[in-house]
Amino acid sequence: MRTPLAVLAIATLFGSSALAQTTVTGTPAAPDAKTSQQSGGQESVTRPNTDKMAPNGGTTAAHANVQLEKGANSFTEGEARSRLEKSGFTDAKNLKKDGDGIWRGTAMQGGKQVNVGLDFKGNVAAQ
Repeated sequence: MRTPLAVLAIATLFGSSALAQTTVTGTPAAPDAKTSQQSGGQESVTRPNTDKMAPNGGTTAAHANVQLEKGANSFTEGEARSRLEKSGFTDAKNLKKDGDGIWRGTAMQGGKQVNVGLDFKGNVAAQ
């Protein structure tokens, strides 16, 4: 008689905990959702200072078509100068952040002085 009671007690303990558990099934993704691989993954992410910067001495013409964007610019003057140098400009002078958050000044490129700008995303432009 003790065995059936023990089995019943054990079955009740384990059985009730199983009933209390909630099974979560994966909800299907939205029809327009893409996986990381389908959307290009990490390679499709636009990183600051990589999409509109001509490295290693790009020409002034390459920087002329860049549209600088207004925004809260967290670059220091030294960082702005460094970004300009990485874009091929030298001897950056009179760098000042304007009311739109764009660093503006002058720099040398190809032996000529040009007006330059750097926005909050790191995009570099010459005018």
